[in-house]
Amino acid sequence: MYKKILVLVFCFASSLFALEAVQPLDCKLHITVTQPTNSQIKVQISHDKNCSIVIEDMNRTITISSDLNQSKVDTNSTLVQNLIELAKSKLGNGYKPATSGPENFDCSGFMYYVFRSNDLPIPRTSLAQSKIGKPLTREEIEVGDLLSFDTSGKGHVNHTGLYLGDGEFIHASSGKAYGVTVSKLDTGFYKDKFLWGIRVEKGSTP
Repeated sequence: MYKKILVLVFCFASSLFALEAVQPLDCKLHITVTQPTNSQIKVQISHDKNCSIVIEDMNRTITISSDLNQSKVDTNSTLVQNLIELAKSKLGNGYKPATSGPENFDCSGFMYYVFRSNDLPIPRTSLAQSKIGKPLTREEIEVGDLLSFDTSGKGHVNHTGLYLGDGEFIHASSGKAYGVTVSKLDTGFYKDKFLWGIRVEKGSTP
């Protein structure tokens, strides 16, 4: 019986090395086999970091997964929250051409200020900002994405904002609000002006 367990452990370890060639996981696994009593053999699997080990008794399946992706999700979630909190803290601040804060803004200057304050060094102009990532459709955009608009009808980007979710975005408007405000994306003036969104993440900007 003890030999069978050792063979099982060997096969399990071998499969781990085979998987490593496909997609390595930074788990630093340790496998220990002991025999506490004559009728019991103990196989202990542990790891140093970054992974979870799940053993399913029903089908005797051992699943090892990396925790790094979850850490990335948590980091991005915090970043998006910080972007939105900073942007909303400027609600009501005035619009001023060729200005990027901290009290007054033009549209691209507002995005420039919000993103750079969170260590995301995006370009200064709305046109340049619209080119820093993969264009996202209306269906693909998520909270925290940078939005690009053509408000002049001339076929090029001339306005930008930050998506808040639920069909709303925050931006520095030169229109009636003449300052930082929240507008609807799918109704009113901006309904047909939206071009695409850009997802800005750590390390994705020049």
